[in-house]
Amino acid sequence: MLPSSFPAPDLFSPATGEPALRWGVLAPGRIAGNFVGAMHRNTAQRVTAVASRSLERAQAFAREHGADTAYGSYEALVADPAVDVVYVAAPASEHLRLGLLALGAGKHVLIEKPMATNAADAQQLVDAAASAGTLLMEAMWSRYLPQSSVITKLIADGVLGEIRAVHADFGQAKASNPGHRLFRKELGGGALLDLGIYPVQLASMVLGAPRTITAVGAIGDTGVDIYSTLVLGYDTPAQSTLSTSLLARTPSVAAIMGTEARIELGSPFHVPTTLVLGDNEFLAPTLTWTDPTGVALLEGLSWEATALARFVGEGRTESPLHDLAETVSILATIDEALRQLAA
Repeated sequence: MLPSSFPAPDLFSPATGEPALRWGVLAPGRIAGNFVGAMHRNTAQRVTAVASRSLERAQAFAREHGADTAYGSYEALVADPAVDVVYVAAPASEHLRLGLLALGAGKHVLIEKPMATNAADAQQLVDAAASAGTLLMEAMWSRYLPQSSVITKLIADGVLGEIRAVHADFGQAKASNPGHRLFRKELGGGALLDLGIYPVQLASMVLGAPRTITAVGAIGDTGVDIYSTLVLGYDTPAQSTLSTSLLARTPSVAAIMGTEARIELGSPFHVPTTLVLGDNEFLAPTLTWTDPTGVALLEGLSWEATALARFVGEGRTESPLHDLAETVSILATIDEALRQLAA
């Protein structure tokens, strides 16, 4: 029997005791602009410095977002004592270098997903963070959305019974452009690292690391994966079926199925969305959960900023919702999938 209502989500609401940190941004671009804008509109966190290889670009970003200081080098920003936490928004190929630079300067670090282009590089960052004693976190913003809290509570409460399957897809129709970062292997491009990581992390959140990985798909003319489907097996009788594509716009929905009930996430499932809870009877009534916070679409990037500040205030060196071992494990799954696609 379904519950009469959904559990209340645990929220990373601003100004609830977390420190107001001073943020520095490395590599200002579209992703950085979305994150900083959402952070400034919805949290107590503030960007105080920005750095780019182009001083003019850094200055323009600083003017737009109200940062005090602009630097023409990444080294100058991480040396700034007025910066508490560094947000790395460069292409994935630069995450290892810039992450190590910031950690070496003793800063807390938030790195855009994927944390690195492979598990070995991610482990280097984890080891550097352990040596520095500072917090390192991947910007897997979906984990900090209210819906993720509701999902984990429903599973922990046994509402779904034993989990038997996770289905998720995320694909976008991208015109083939050899110069675009998504089609450039040297920049960490490809469907799996940029889009497919969202389905993979959902399966990881629900079922943990897989025991078996089977991948089918294709490598495109520029050397990056352009579409794939992953089937993941576990020590339990459960299976994840995950797909991604740069060639087609897919529904971008997800579902978690158990022996007692199922959860269906509305499209696109990795941003603030709705949940539908139903039992396993055909055409049985369902319950719908709608995010009550009003923080919609890309404004949801703000939740991870407050989460990081709260974790710093608690003296943590990693996220309890998406720890560093899991971050490395997810990249190991993608590593194996890419190996199979290239074989």
